[in-house]
Amino acid sequence: MVFEPPKRLVRALGETAPDGDDWLEKLPQAAQQAVALRELTVERVQVPGGRSSLVVLVRTADGTPAVLKLAPGRARPEAERAALAHWAGRGAVQLLEPFSTEGVLLLERLHPDVSVRSLPEAKALLEAAGTLRRLWVEPPADFPFETVAERTGRQAGAMRARAQAEPDVAPLVGQALAAREELLAAPPEHRLLHGTFRQSKVLAGERMPWLAVGPDPVVGESAFDLARLVRDRVEDLIAQPSGAATTRRRVKRLAESLDVDQERLRGWTLFRAVESGVRASRVGRPRDAELLLEFASWL
Repeated sequence: MVFEPPKRLVRALGETAPDGDDWLEKLPQAAQQAVALRELTVERVQVPGGRSSLVVLVRTADGTPAVLKLAPGRARPEAERAALAHWAGRGAVQLLEPFSTEGVLLLERLHPDVSVRSLPEAKALLEAAGTLRRLWVEPPADFPFETVAERTGRQAGAMRARAQAEPDVAPLVGQALAAREELLAAPPEHRLLHGTFRQSKVLAGERMPWLAVGPDPVVGESAFDLARLVRDRVEDLIAQPSGAATTRRRVKRLAESLDVDQERLRGWTLFRAVESGVRASRVGRPRDAELLLEFASWL
């Protein structure tokens, strides 16, 4: 079988590595080797798939449905492996092999085309929040993960540079960076977080109704993780005349349902929305940037 990467993956990797690298070039051979090593039967490549990895639906030698996932080093697949191993299936997809092959994960098969996003909005938020709560556990003693301070520190540098190039976004960037400084001054907890949690990252399963996939794990406070969920379906929020009021109610409802401080959730939602908006602008997605920065202005 020819393992052709989906267009979505090619486009997204072009944004994160604009100067290119040889991972995509080597991907077909790497996928063939991973399949042969595990004696897998390939069903199909998942399309449109993810933005940071090739996802292949396979069956193991005994016929068990599974997912083979290949990702470049900059997507931190070994951190994902470590987080999934620590969660051991509690709220997240399970690893199916104990050994490590760099950049390759063999995972439990969920229903790849059925995410919690398929539910009505209120129900989707409720189910997603319940899944996220199960992931918030103490990290391993010698955890191999970035902290929220480290990750947002890198992002803050890129935000400052963009604000200098685009003075129009400077006020929002300033507010977001000020919120970050205040939030990092006294973090209330240090938990293992999903890192990139949203409705599309929660898939229907067999052993549990909903399970999280695709973490980019980080260690920090719960409000940072929940902040990405606040802006889910941002296009719908922007289209509503009452979008700003709906957003504020969502912050309040999610904070109360998961015992998270409402102001800390608001602050991290602001930072993450501005960071995503600035990044979208930098890589040539002006429409996404406009939506995200308008959303951020409501906070």
